[in-house]
Amino acid sequence: MSHTPSHRPPLVEEVTAKLRGLIHSGEWPLQQRIPAEPELMAMLGVSRGTLREAVKALAHGGMLDVRRGDGTYVRATSEISGAAQRMYLDHSQAHILEVRVGLDTQAARLAARHAAGSDVVAMREMLTARRESWLAGDYAGWARADWDFHLLVAQASGNPLLYELYASFGAVFHAGLLRQQQRGGFSGLPHEGHDELVDAIAAHDETSAVESVHRNLNSCAEWIRQ
Repeated sequence: MSHTPSHRPPLVEEVTAKLRGLIHSGEWPLQQRIPAEPELMAMLGVSRGTLREAVKALAHGGMLDVRRGDGTYVRATSEISGAAQRMYLDHSQAHILEVRVGLDTQAARLAARHAAGSDVVAMREMLTARRESWLAGDYAGWARADWDFHLLVAQASGNPLLYELYASFGAVFHAGLLRQQQRGGFSGLPHEGHDELVDAIAAHDETSAVESVHRNLNSCAEWIRQ
């Protein structure tokens, strides 16, 4: 008696894929703790051992951070982002910024080409939130809104791989902004690479979009060299 071979993936792989999907979709946000083991076991209908193997796989890939005695937190939205975050620890801020120049300029160019009106509205709203946070002295909120603005530009590029690579800079970018904010004379609301960039994207002016990004990143490079 012959049997048709099963092509269903092993249970651990299946559970890993489900957890990955919850992270990638944003249902489990970055830096937030995921549900406790008993809840996940009930939700997925799996044993503790299977769940732990799946969590271990995503922790190895850099997406989850298992903190003994505290729980498990979302560290990155994909294995690409998780691996990149670990890799950035071995490189200088200057080298990271040089790589960002390439991604930022391409994101700006493509966003100017592809962005919809709703994308531009979302960018302007994020810049308003950024400005309000800065003026209120909420520097963590300011840094978060600044980064979220750049993510919106990358997303508007229409290139999901570029967006994924760009998103991997999140933790490094956020920490760098907060360090710069503490220095005397630092301006938290530059028009270059922000308001100017949105205007260029709204006008579908690729050249102006790229030039605005260059002005902003040149300023960032000067702060890093100080």
